[in-house]
Amino acid sequence: MTTTTPEAMRQRQREMWASFAPTATFTTPVAAHLVKFAGIQPGETVLDLGTGTGVAAITAAQRGATVTGLDLTPVLLERARENAAIAGLEITWVEGDAEQLPFPDASFDVVTSQFGHMFAPRHDLVVAEMRRVLKPGGRVVFATWLPEHFVGRLFAFVGRHSPPPPPGASPPQLWGNPTIIAERLGSAFGAPFFEPGMMTFPALSLAHFAQFMEHSVGPVQKLIEANAADPKRLATIRAEFQALAAPYFFDNLVHQTYVLTRATVA
Repeated sequence: MTTTTPEAMRQRQREMWASFAPTATFTTPVAAHLVKFAGIQPGETVLDLGTGTGVAAITAAQRGATVTGLDLTPVLLERARENAAIAGLEITWVEGDAEQLPFPDASFDVVTSQFGHMFAPRHDLVVAEMRRVLKPGGRVVFATWLPEHFVGRLFAFVGRHSPPPPPGASPPQLWGNPTIIAERLGSAFGAPFFEPGMMTFPALSLAHFAQFMEHSVGPVQKLIEANAADPKRLATIRAEFQALAAPYFFDNLVHQTYVLTRATVA
């Protein structure tokens, strides 16, 4: 397989997540957990990275914060604007890259990310940019998937069947390992605090869940599309996916474990 360049990877992500809007609905309880854990207060300035359809950004704005949401994917930002309008909220939406934030130094009290910044390939640039745009005493708060549970294992599965990332890129699931998180935040932030959470995804069967994922979750969708011309390989990938999901599916729910991280500027 040919190695992907950073720009090609950004473009792939821009396209890959365009179909994500139906899935965002299931992350709304996580957004409430994230914003509560962040302790966001009225009047604070908040930047939400990888905002998608604006779920976390809108939740923060409902607490009285002044919020900016940033995402790579224009289609998702359009949905975010619609969601904010329905809620009657004024939020600034910006198309941009977490590795190169288009904001001045010390612009925000809080930087949040709900399963967003973890997909930027170069974690060192993301951490540096989060730190740069935070005010003194500001805090970063994010939700990520644990690597040893379903979604983390799913990303590892997709990675095994996808083109290699650009040099220096790291798998998104590593952002769910508390030891690695602490190492990455390093001297730029104080010691992080963690809190676990569980997101449940309703499904009538594993086959129903697989079909939804193939149409609405970018990494899975792209994997299926890339192997559509090879029925035998496609069948193998689908069987592997269902075997991966099976231990997490019971009571008509797929159970997806995440971790929240909060750290204050050092």
